[in-house]
Amino acid sequence: MRLTVNDQPTDLPDGATIVTLLERLALPGTRVAVEVNRHLVRRVDHAATALREGDVIEVVTLVGGG
Repeated sequence: MRLTVNDQPTDLPDGATIVTLLERLALPGTRVAVEVNRHLVRRVDHAATALREGDVIEVVTLVGGG
């Protein structure tokens, strides 16, 4: 299926979840904020949130510092 991730077209297998996407982006275990179609998805829901054809996803990594 075709999605848009951070403004880039991305292909993932049908049935992919946010966890699948984060693995593809080499970000598993990284503290990130994920928005699907402008709705923030809690980290506890990443594994259960199935992605669908045409979804628009924003993944933001959190950086500490000051």
